[in-house]
Amino acid sequence: QVQLRESGGGLVQAGGSLRLSCLASGRTFTNYNVGWFRQAPGKEREFVATISRSGATFYPYSVKGRFTISRDNAENTVYLQMNSLKPEDTAAYYCAADAATLTNINYAYWGQGTQVTVSS
Repeated sequence: QVQLRESGGGLVQAGGSLRLSCLASGRTFTNYNVGWFRQAPGKEREFVATISRSGATFYPYSVKGRFTISRDNAENTVYLQMNSLKPEDTAAYYCAADAATLTNINYAYWGQGTQVTVSS
């Protein structure tokens, strides 16, 4: 089992920045890929960023160049730095961990989410 806890969400104006954190506990953190997903009301959960066990990163076009995912294995934490935020980035953001999955939604472990609201 891997337990995940997100933090760092909040209200920010368009063009601003936020840094989300995902703290993991349980099994060896370095064995897992960690992804960030988001879900807006009435929409499906969508992929935002992933960092693999080896440190490779993946982003969809919608956030590439604005969002940066990183991991600190010593602290069992993955970060999502979000810059140049837009109102359409408003959503609940979830981190997830899996030994194999990278960019699709089939992660084994999920956090409870943290809300990000971007005002125009």
